[in-house]
Amino acid sequence: MTVVLTTERLVIEPLGPADAEAFASYRRLPEVAQFQTWGTDYSLADAESLITAQPAQGIPNPGEWVQLGLLLRDSRQGALVGDVAVGADAEQPDTYELGVTLDPRHQGRGYAGEALEAVIHWLMVDQGAHRVVMQGDARNAAVLALMRRLGLRHEGTVLDGDWFKGEWTTLERFALLGREWAAR
Repeated sequence: MTVVLTTERLVIEPLGPADAEAFASYRRLPEVAQFQTWGTDYSLADAESLITAQPAQGIPNPGEWVQLGLLLRDSRQGALVGDVAVGADAEQPDTYELGVTLDPRHQGRGYAGEALEAVIHWLMVDQGAHRVVMQGDARNAAVLALMRRLGLRHEGTVLDGDWFKGEWTTLERFALLGREWAAR
């Protein structure tokens, strides 16, 4: 069974072949690629390969990732506005890492928070997750503020701990436990 989540404004489901062009298009923008593991040379072939290789059911097995597309509910074509990456930890059971990417044309409207709230709820309630983690480049103030708004707890700073795109960068790490989510 493939996961399909809905919020007030979004349908959240695994990216499919029809999403590849829009996905590649926003991923290659410099302002999107800046804090991500890919570069501005992200191609349609890269997008198609990622989509083809991801788990069909939408929930990753340990060590796997899935990209969930964020589609506007009120759009006739279900316009792709971004995605949430969900990775299952290879060593720790019931532990997931999340990441979020939005097309800049759709940033600042609350879509990332709305989507992450739904995905965290799905992981905690429906999948029985013990722990959800997120991390971000210390220079990416918007994503750090988003993690705090979502109620994730700051667990630490990894000072100059990541050699990334030719320079040492600092990462901020956040987490949320299932019991913390239930207590909200």
